[in-house]
Amino acid sequence: MRKTIPLSVIIISFTYCTQSPSPRLSDNSTTQFIDSTEMTNNFYDNTPTYQLPVSDLTVEGEIANPGKVDFHLLKKHSVIVKETLLDSTGNDKFVGAYRYDGYSLFDILENRVLQKKNAEEFNPIIDMYVEIENNKGEKVVFSWGEIFYPNVLHRILIADGVSRIVPSKTNDLWELPVESRIVAANDLITERNISSPVRITVRSFPKSFVVVKGMSPMFSNQVNLFTSGAPCGSLTDYPAGSTEITFNTIFYGRGRGIHSTEPFTGVMLRDILAGTYPVSRENLQKGIMCISAEDGYRSALSWSELFNRNDQQEILLVKTAPGEDGGLFRIFPACDFFSDRAIKSVKEIHLGY
Repeated sequence: MRKTIPLSVIIISFTYCTQSPSPRLSDNSTTQFIDSTEMTNNFYDNTPTYQLPVSDLTVEGEIANPGKVDFHLLKKHSVIVKETLLDSTGNDKFVGAYRYDGYSLFDILENRVLQKKNAEEFNPIIDMYVEIENNKGEKVVFSWGEIFYPNVLHRILIADGVSRIVPSKTNDLWELPVESRIVAANDLITERNISSPVRITVRSFPKSFVVVKGMSPMFSNQVNLFTSGAPCGSLTDYPAGSTEITFNTIFYGRGRGIHSTEPFTGVMLRDILAGTYPVSRENLQKGIMCISAEDGYRSALSWSELFNRNDQQEILLVKTAPGEDGGLFRIFPACDFFSDRAIKSVKEIHLGY
């Protein structure tokens, strides 16, 4: 597997079984077709689907309508994943390939009414995130943006069904989980796939910034870096040896619509920040980041969303022309459908938990 960052942490324990649980039919079908002889071109229906018992799940936090999730009201989605964890030496360890069926965080949170604690200071929703925990005390975070803004929706599930994706020549029967789980299908290292989630807490990033609406011209001559509120570095230029890449895009905002069709050229932000915010189990699961601008505009993103992608839809740090309004640096999130998290005049980057 291609390494993008050094690994130096201990593997999290997941519950799997060596013997398969009883297969079950999908909740919204009367039969399950198992294409064991590969009569069709679908590679992902060749083995039985097994039930994963789902715990009661509640949603709370900065919302006006907290309460229990009624899964019967939600549509089923499916994702295919290659699960990989961290072993005792900090290297990648392949676990198995699966199709998971379940309920997306998008659908679970779609009708929750946000009640932001910081709405008076900053009304946009892009500094929101969710914390998900289970009865074992494990917690993981997802930014509001990676749930509601990605180019491909419904990639984060609460899974209640699993099927192996078995290689046709080796017939490897990957061990099956026995509990429902979060499935983050865009993660390279799947440490956020914790079992039996019971609580989702909606939060806004817990830091205040001075907001100056309509600032023009706007310019920040450096980016200050922080971990848990403590300074840990700064950026005034691309690091030596950095390689720029160009992404072609349709730059489209949720409010103002089309901005441009011009490409963005910059350096992958994860490469620049990897030494400052290195991989760890805590960062993979619970790291939540906030990028703020000179005028106080800001957005949240999870550590995994930035550093731990398997879809190559990277986030760029773009250096502007000398003296350009909106400089010195701006962010381009190639993973997003909307342009709202494309921060101009980046002033600070924070990592918290």
